[in-house]
Amino acid sequence: MLTPLARCTVAAAVLSLTLCIPSPHAHAAHSSAARTAAADAGAELVATRAARAAGARRAGAGTGAGALDFQACPAVEELPPPVRCATLRVPLDYARPDGPQIPLTVSRVAATRRGGAARQGALVYNPGGPGASGMFFPLVSDLPEWQRIGAAYDLVGYAPRGVGRSAPLSCEDPAVRAKGPTQVPAEPSTPYKRRRVALARAYAGGCAQRAGAALAHYTTLDNVRDLHVLRAALGEEKLTFFGASYGTYLGAVYATLHPGHVRRMVLDSAVDPDPRRIWYVNNLDQATGFERRWYDFRAWAARHHATYRLGATPQAVQASYERVRAAVARTPAGGAVGTGELQAAFLQAAYYDDVWPERAAALSAFLAGDAGPLAEQARPEPESAAARENARAVYTAVLCNDAAWPASWETWDRDNTELARRAPFETWANAFLNLPCAYWPVHERQRPVAVGAQPAPAGARAVALPRTLIVAAERDGATPYPGALELQRRLGDRAALVTEKGAGAHGVVGGRNDCVDRHVERYLLTGDTSGWRVTCAPHPEPAPVSLDDRAARGPGKVPRALLPPVV
Repeated sequence: MLTPLARCTVAAAVLSLTLCIPSPHAHAAHSSAARTAAADAGAELVATRAARAAGARRAGAGTGAGALDFQACPAVEELPPPVRCATLRVPLDYARPDGPQIPLTVSRVAATRRGGAARQGALVYNPGGPGASGMFFPLVSDLPEWQRIGAAYDLVGYAPRGVGRSAPLSCEDPAVRAKGPTQVPAEPSTPYKRRRVALARAYAGGCAQRAGAALAHYTTLDNVRDLHVLRAALGEEKLTFFGASYGTYLGAVYATLHPGHVRRMVLDSAVDPDPRRIWYVNNLDQATGFERRWYDFRAWAARHHATYRLGATPQAVQASYERVRAAVARTPAGGAVGTGELQAAFLQAAYYDDVWPERAAALSAFLAGDAGPLAEQARPEPESAAARENARAVYTAVLCNDAAWPASWETWDRDNTELARRAPFETWANAFLNLPCAYWPVHERQRPVAVGAQPAPAGARAVALPRTLIVAAERDGATPYPGALELQRRLGDRAALVTEKGAGAHGVVGGRNDCVDRHVERYLLTGDTSGWRVTCAPHPEPAPVSLDDRAARGPGKVPRALLPPVV
């Protein structure tokens, strides 16, 4: 069958007319759609091959290991037994399925079958970012909250393309980012904004210089294709998936494009999947969410004024923070913590309430004359500079490639100046983080997928979206709660939503809230949910801990480990 462009070319030749010549925009749209279709076809071919290899391995070895050859993990992964590791090779460009290949690292702990549990398959985890690695995930099999799930499922983590040892991406020399301290003004001046625009242009240019043509292949759609192949390589006809933060968007797009290949899906701390909000508007929404959580931290510290002496009201705690900020602007704490490092450390308090006691104690100690705890908590570790740059590069590439962003600095300046008036805590830091997308060197960006049920091709039967479980905290700052409601609306009647009322920690599943964990465990083990929308009371706020208390607690007496932070 001729494409519209081919039909037009034939007609023009026959009639000696030029009226059919498409506009450049029409040609670009057609070209992009054709490339997407070719990449999707390539992914199906690669997944079919992986499934065939998985079947052959099972037949030969009599195991459920699939096409992946799991062995002891390399030392660099720092994953002890019983975790095993493998490498999955996938095309860099799925439109060329037999072209250049890249490795994806995969980790697994086999289902323990504790208590006689029947194995239900593989549970694949993505912690978000984009830019975060899930290689650590199988370690949760030893935690009490995961033992029943780990008895029934192989727990599988992986490093998505670009992350860790999976064809790592970087956009600048990590040593440049390792140097500190950095001093960031609370209200950026016009000269400072010009400097940040120049840095954003340079970072985008560095991505192009270091990655070359490969840069265009770090997208959500390519991550979905990789997940499709990983599912097949694990020997699974249908995917059981647990995604957090950006991982919820990845999972939702997968369910939209491959509904017949989804078994169960837990989506924790949901991104708003509305194509009109991917990704510029979603990032504006974060500023308001982080402001709300910054208030929650200050209100908590004020309630514990007797411990921290930071002030008995949120406003007084803010004043204490500003005194610390002004002090490190003059003299960096420990010689390494300026206002930039301070902001980054306290942004963690807007993500996770687990860190509230130590952050409050560090402010308290600093104001009492001891800068040590603040320097310890906020100083970037030099050895992690490469990992931080890798995460930033993948985050930037995926978000910039995924959708159109405003190309005019005037638009960014106007929107963020207005937003900062009511949400000053993180507005400008978030804007400058994402600003390389205004100058992104990949010209043909993706069009965001309209998450939800898709019309069936002519003559085919529509495949219903699978039953899914969305989990969200009502005061989450990183992925504000309206996004969970929008995701449920788009996934339809078979999507259930569990809401942790009055709480805001980012990443709800896995040890913070017993009520939430019971709902998730029930769904993963039985496929059943407790209703379309159910609520759980908030998990307990952290108890105040002074520096003296922390010292007395001693090594090995910290609270039990949760899932590592989602991002």
